[in-house]
Amino acid sequence: MATELSSFAELKKAPTVDQAPGAPREKEIDAQGRAYATGRRKNAVARVWVKPGTGKITINGRDQTIYFARPTQRMMIQQPFDVTQRNGQFDVVATVSGGGLSGQAGAVRHGISQALTKFEPGLRGSVKAAGFLTRDSRVVERKKYGRAGARRRFQFSKR
Repeated sequence: MATELSSFAELKKAPTVDQAPGAPREKEIDAQGRAYATGRRKNAVARVWVKPGTGKITINGRDQTIYFARPTQRMMIQQPFDVTQRNGQFDVVATVSGGGLSGQAGAVRHGISQALTKFEPGLRGSVKAAGFLTRDSRVVERKKYGRAGARRRFQFSKR
């Protein structure tokens, strides 16, 4: 349980948090030399592992060109590497579930961005400036009763 302090003087002497806001971040790597992160977008959740390699991206056991057939979705996944100029330097293994393909691509991009900043903390500034570390919280609005959809009404009839 937390220790109770009785005065402001004791508060000043209290131990500080391990990491100050301006302190440099440390690498977060597992025993296999991979950085892990979770990415989310709409209803999709992606678990992403990043490790040094040749640039191979595997999603749910399949190559990215097979899993994401649309070029725009593959481009979304490559954006964190383009911003940090690390194309072809990292292998990515991701498992994605939930949502549609567009949301899954966004979730993988979010996960890759988070994992890259854990592997190389110096990249955090450029990735954050591009807006890839922020979770896009927009989700589909639910349908309400008495409505045709979330907001659309049924056709009006006088009689």
